[in-house]
Amino acid sequence: MKFANPEFFYLFILLALLLVVYIYSNYKRNRNLKAYGEPRLIEKLMPDVSSVRPAIKFWLSFIALALLIVVLARPQFGSKKESVTRQGIETVIALDISNSMLAEDIAPNRLEKSKNIISKLIDKFENDKVGLIVFAGDAFVQLPITNDFVSAKMFLESITPSLISRQGTDIGAAISMAMKSFTPNEEVGKAIIVITDGENHEGGAEEAAKAAAEKGMSVYMLGVGTADGAPIPTGKPNEFRKDKGGNVVMTKLNEQMGQQIAKAGGGAYIRVDNTNNAQKLLLKELDKLSKADVTTEIYSDYNDQFEFIAWIVFFLLLLEVLLLPGKSRLTRNIKLFDEQK
Repeated sequence: MKFANPEFFYLFILLALLLVVYIYSNYKRNRNLKAYGEPRLIEKLMPDVSSVRPAIKFWLSFIALALLIVVLARPQFGSKKESVTRQGIETVIALDISNSMLAEDIAPNRLEKSKNIISKLIDKFENDKVGLIVFAGDAFVQLPITNDFVSAKMFLESITPSLISRQGTDIGAAISMAMKSFTPNEEVGKAIIVITDGENHEGGAEEAAKAAAEKGMSVYMLGVGTADGAPIPTGKPNEFRKDKGGNVVMTKLNEQMGQQIAKAGGGAYIRVDNTNNAQKLLLKELDKLSKADVTTEIYSDYNDQFEFIAWIVFFLLLLEVLLLPGKSRLTRNIKLFDEQK
């Protein structure tokens, strides 16, 4: 599903303002009524006035306007699916989400900077495929390799250190998992991008990178952090993680380890700082990979599907017009009968 004119969704801002005005006017009206006298007495003096129907009429109109905005945006569904072959590469990104990635020596912190680099990298992809792996003491696939870049960015936004409870930085497990995530296409260039600060290296990473290179997969290491390091925030203001001795833990970038893994994997090591240099250098490295035919499934024809919503809008507005603001005769008689009893 897609929308032919998504710019009309900005009208929801006006709709929100309308709701604020309605709530404020009701508040002001009720306050003025209380100033005149007891609400129950005023209600008896105005037996034909309904306090419920105006609200119902407003919400009918409000929902109708919201649906009308959707109609103007022109929702469309794909009616024909076909396979398209284009030239591209396959990239699996393994992102370190251990607690040390929350250090703020790289602004706003190591993890958010890494996510920003990945997001911009995905924006540059066109005919390529991308997959996401997150790791700390364990590793798991966050998103299987796909050309659905919208979903990739959605999954990226949801990544936090809480996804993995076991702490550590098992880069070897992440690379091994990435190797299994590619398609069987042997001709397409395949890149494994590991983004980490290298803290708590658990061994086996160089061996895994070498095995990947032997299978034609290039391993690129992005080192996030500084040599001086930084404390790890706990999530509370001005509080940082401490060791068993009560000392603040300082997490430092293990740059030498990243270089060794990249060398074993036939790729390159790139240091991430507070500039955009890392992203530019990574794109240059990926451009060196051989591009091959990548088959993707896309919808080629889209049909407008707003007729059903338009009919709902029509019936809501019709109901709003037919619903009189005052009380019905039946309602008045029932209430009068109850009072007489």
